[in-house]
Amino acid sequence: MSATETEAPPIGGLGTAVAATIETPAPARRRLGAGSPKSRTRRRAWYRWVSPLVILIVWQLTHVFNVIGEDKLPPPSMVASTAYNLAVHPIPAFGSLQAALLASVERFGMGFAAGGTIAVLLALSAGLSRIGDAAIDPLAQMIRMLPLFGLVPVFIVWFGIGQLPKVILVGLAAAVPLYLNLYAGIRSIDGRLYELAQVLGLNRRERLLNIVLPGAMPQALVGLRQSLGTAWLALVVAEQVNASTGLGAMIDQAENFLRNDVIFVALAVYTVLGLLTDAIVRAFERRTLAWRTDLVTS
Repeated sequence: MSATETEAPPIGGLGTAVAATIETPAPARRRLGAGSPKSRTRRRAWYRWVSPLVILIVWQLTHVFNVIGEDKLPPPSMVASTAYNLAVHPIPAFGSLQAALLASVERFGMGFAAGGTIAVLLALSAGLSRIGDAAIDPLAQMIRMLPLFGLVPVFIVWFGIGQLPKVILVGLAAAVPLYLNLYAGIRSIDGRLYELAQVLGLNRRERLLNIVLPGAMPQALVGLRQSLGTAWLALVVAEQVNASTGLGAMIDQAENFLRNDVIFVALAVYTVLGLLTDAIVRAFERRTLAWRTDLVTS
């Protein structure tokens, strides 16, 4: 071997040297493990409880220091006591909390199921067809501009004061945001994916399952969360119109008897129901859209 030639290092030694060079130090590995997506999600879940707890503490302190009278703003302790009494020892004027809860959930379920189903069918028809777009979307935009609660007296004239107008109002409140978001999600799918589907020879059903639904899912879930919120809001209003059962009827009766604590109990139950349904959708969203990059790092 000449003096100008150099001996090549063994491949195994070179690989070991490179691995040793780029190996992550132990403290860094621990930091990366501590900042895993699951741990960050758990921390953020706890953080979300901070502000509600602060509000409850401040609310209770307004009663402790006599800032606001309990007849105007009953403290959380009084609201919890009233809720317990309504659940365990029903008051004849208001009925039991369980019966009112079941009646409200039943109305909500029927209205949301009907409105959500119609919204999905109309959004698919308008989003996947030019004829459907021309026929459906203008009417949907017109309905979107109508004042929802201004339709209450119209529904009473058309359908009476029974269960039907309340269910229709909830269904309409649920349908509009879900339709708008699902329609926008379908229209925003990259056109190259449809070209790929044509190249692969996918039929309409396969395109719907493998391209349309996955592509529109993020926007559809946003619309689902919005529709749940507006549907609960519509239920609050609908149940105060000549209703004999439900949380809204309890609020109406409590107003007549000047029982703000009962009103706050019903409002708290509405809030818990809304947060519960939203949490279910958020959990489904995390599982369904696990492929998305989480940009929130702290």
